[in-house]
Amino acid sequence: MVAWLYCDYLTQQEQTVINIMGAIWKQLVGRREIPQDIREAFQEGRRPLLPDLVRMLRIAIASLPPVFICIDGLDECLPRNLPELLESLRDIVRESPKTRIFLTGRPHVRETIQRYFTKAVVILISPNQDDIRYYVETRLDRDDQPEAMNKDLRADIVKMILDKMSDMWVGV
Repeated sequence: MVAWLYCDYLTQQEQTVINIMGAIWKQLVGRREIPQDIREAFQEGRRPLLPDLVRMLRIAIASLPPVFICIDGLDECLPRNLPELLESLRDIVRESPKTRIFLTGRPHVRETIQRYFTKAVVILISPNQDDIRYYVETRLDRDDQPEAMNKDLRADIVKMILDKMSDMWVGV
């Protein structure tokens, strides 16, 4: 079973640890029975606390075949939320050994992740420059105001984008 989430820069404020863990839980549980204490919390109008969600995830995972939790774009998660999210994921993996975590992000979050997952397998993924060049040039060809750009500006845009490309990595 797979649960996934994409951390989006445009929705960082809504992507709290509770919301992320709740989205993962919802994907894993689907229409299964919700534990009574959690149902009561919702009926009383209070949201479950993070420890409740982590506990619910562990309970749900225990009754499932191997679970893969995939979070893409972890570098887009607010820095203040990242430690708590990684700690929660680590706790789930410790209690649920058949669970695997798959994270992607830019290199600057690698060290933080490795603090929580010391046995993480890290794979560096470098974008193919020819593919990126083709994509950028195709987009520039579709510009609705081609006269606004001369050949030098076009070449500078392509060069700058290729120079600024960062490696991505996959881990845990």
